Amino acid sequence: MIDAKPTPAEFALLADGGQVLIRPFAAADLPRVQDLFGRLVAESRQTRFHSAGIRLEGETLAGTVAGHALVAELGGDIVALANYVRLRDPARAEMAIAVDDHQQGRGIGTALFESLSRDARRAGIRRFLAIVMPSNQAMFGLLQNLGFGINRAFASGEVEVDVTLRPDPTYVAAADARRHVAATASLEPLFRARSVAVVGASRRRGSIGHELFRNLLAGGFDGPVYPVNPTATAVASVRAYPTVAAIGAPVDLAIVVVPAAAVLDAAREALDAGARALVVISAGFAEVGEEGRRRQDELLALCRARSVRLVGPNCMGVLVSGPEGTLNATFAPTLPPTGTVAVASQSGALGIAILEHARQLGIGISSFVSMGNKADLSSNDLLEWWEDDASTGAILLYLESFGNGRRFARVARRVAARKPIVAVKGGRGQAGQRAAASHTAALAGSDVAVDALFRQAGVIRCDTLEELFDVTTLLANQPLPAGLRVGVLTNAGGLGILCADACEANGLTLPSLEPETQAALRALLPPEASVTNPVDMLASGAAPTYGQALRLVLADPSVDAAIVLFIPPLVTEADDVAAALTEACDPPPPKPVLACFVGAQGTPSALRGVRAIPSFTFPEAAARALGHAADYATWLRRPAGEVPEFADIDGEAARPVVSAAFQREERPWLTPDEVAALLRAYRIPTAAVVIARSPPEAAAAFAELGGPVAVKLVSGTILHKSDVGGVHLDLRTPEAAADAYRAIARSLEERGLSEAMGGALVQPMLSGGVECLVGVVTDPTFGPLIGFGLGGVLAELLGDVAFRVHPLTDIDADELISGGKAHRLLAGYRGAPPADLPALRELLLRLSRLVEDVPEIAELDINPVIVRPAGQGALALDARIRLARPG
Repeated sequence: MIDAKPTPAEFALLADGGQVLIRPFAAADLPRVQDLFGRLVAESRQTRFHSAGIRLEGETLAGTVAGHALVAELGGDIVALANYVRLRDPARAEMAIAVDDHQQGRGIGTALFESLSRDARRAGIRRFLAIVMPSNQAMFGLLQNLGFGINRAFASGEVEVDVTLRPDPTYVAAADARRHVAATASLEPLFRARSVAVVGASRRRGSIGHELFRNLLAGGFDGPVYPVNPTATAVASVRAYPTVAAIGAPVDLAIVVVPAAAVLDAAREALDAGARALVVISAGFAEVGEEGRRRQDELLALCRARSVRLVGPNCMGVLVSGPEGTLNATFAPTLPPTGTVAVASQSGALGIAILEHARQLGIGISSFVSMGNKADLSSNDLLEWWEDDASTGAILLYLESFGNGRRFARVARRVAARKPIVAVKGGRGQAGQRAAASHTAALAGSDVAVDALFRQAGVIRCDTLEELFDVTTLLANQPLPAGLRVGVLTNAGGLGILCADACEANGLTLPSLEPETQAALRALLPPEASVTNPVDMLASGAAPTYGQALRLVLADPSVDAAIVLFIPPLVTEADDVAAALTEACDPPPPKPVLACFVGAQGTPSALRGVRAIPSFTFPEAAARALGHAADYATWLRRPAGEVPEFADIDGEAARPVVSAAFQREERPWLTPDEVAALLRAYRIPTAAVVIARSPPEAAAAFAELGGPVAVKLVSGTILHKSDVGGVHLDLRTPEAAADAYRAIARSLEERGLSEAMGGALVQPMLSGGVECLVGVVTDPTFGPLIGFGLGGVLAELLGDVAFRVHPLTDIDADELISGGKAHRLLAGYRGAPPADLPALRELLLRLSRLVEDVPEIAELDINPVIVRPAGQGALALDARIRLARPG
């Protein structure tokens, strides 16, 4: 059995947007557990205990919390209890659950079951047994809707329900759907606020409390706005109140702008008065040290105990645009127009800059949230809301850290299938990560992991805010391209060449135009003009000619998008060309059009409008934005992929291996025999291997395997065997194998590493095939990452390893294989036979399933995997696995 940490005290969102505290049972809870059972009506007691008249005291009461028990607490009362008791089969446990009759239908039982099952999986339990009365339809519904696989069997008038606790895609989808309903319900008071109170509204101009309150008034919010200031009778000519309670009317949203030391009391007073959402602008919390962290924890605990969502602290507020008016609860000095772009920023200062730049570019905002310290509300929650928000068509994110990275991956993938997500992730380098940690009191995740996550989830990753706005301007105004083919129209040949180079660098192509298109362009343009692609109209190109030529290029079936370049000559005005382009795009074509007015400051006014043509100062920016849009369009067309099932996997055989490893005092790495057993259980093909503990055993292994063989060091501490003389290849006699063993031992002795030798691995030499690396590393934020690239000594030399976030779909596996330099070798380089790609793909997918079923795997390295020619399979030659306690 595995010693796993139980679920810590945590709040769970409920279907109605409320929150409940779930925590391990403590002995002091027993009287309140008895109270819970005492409140159950006779029918509920009958279905829970199979007897309405049972007396719950003494051993009977103690039995209800036997084994591992969790309670759900609401307002100081225990409103639900769940527990499991392990059965004779250590991978099975019997479970039971009870929920207060007055709290039924809110999802408390489901939330409790999810936490209980998570604890059970960490403890090595794979199946629950629930003994249910046939009349207990509520329990049947709970078990059926969880998403786990269940089987029913009747026995002695009861129903034995067997629940398989594997979080497969069906379960994950069901859990995500529940979370989506709960998250959106919890955010209603924030995004659909009907009344707002500003606690700390100030009469002093220039103060945050004053400017934020004036912004609320100026934005045209159509509900009441109440200033709360105990020393003022009015703020900005609006009657002030000493407390929120003194308002005497419902308040949906409370904005707190008071010194940090006073925030907790102000928040408590607002929540006591009925506020249903809280935004804390004030700084002085986790970002400033331990005292601030303690203050932030107390604020969060207060909000969660009242089922209130918290934005901030240390943020600049929220903005929600609507047709009747804008709730501008920020202290930003300017307000962008209303539109369809939603923005979330982890930095308050950058948030102000983003709003100002959006105003300058004419990008309309549907809503904006400054997340600040992200004590509660995070980008995950915002994506949940914006997914169904009819007023939002695209999403911008500035992030410095992630909370639940695996949840972000799933939510972002689902949302990106409906609306583009454009993101800048700060803290890419080590210096940036240190700055991000200081600024937000949260460590930034690994950039490799972030890149893998964004790529899988369809998130458009930008390196700079400038690039983010370039992409957003394009997405907000133009359709996505149907392919990668670009037609370029220019009045300067050199500029066209630069644009062609930039397109190629961003994965785009410039096809030759169709003969009919070239003929039409020749009839339109001077004889000296180039009509292939780029189309060079020459400096004499007039504004009307631009419009006519653009129509011809867009009509060409070999073109998916157009970039129009213009350098102002003496004879043609930029505004005239802009007007001609706008006219050529009326009605709007089904292909995106981008413009580049070099030397012209800003976007010509004629290009702006409902379907504006985005304009860029230089062609590189236009090509980069279009490349991102094309990549996103390709991702949208990509099949979602499936996580396959493998009927021949023997998951039960893996548990004894893991359990035995945890019994050892020293257990960072599994032994070769244990590694082989795990891979064998998941039918991951491995080369024949014999472990030798002496030179004679190495010679005997040669005789058993037949030559030639390789002899490699076995060590739990030395990773790079070749660096210490630990690898000997192509040994053709038993004596050579024995000599290799001695040489390895001597090499380690010379380095003072004799104790690191745990024997030698003897295996046949394999000829032919491509050496690849397959590995797993557990990222603290995103969970397991699965990597693939060139193997052997080339793995670190070339650094050609791509990653995907676990679990892998079949499409993910294909993209891993095809995305790097290894693919050219695998496809058959310079006459070599193509490698067995289906076998490699299956190996990757089986490895992903192994990681799913054995969450204790912290690190796994198979280097090399030999991928044989087509039809001959793929073999794991040298594998290492390190375990760590889950949780």
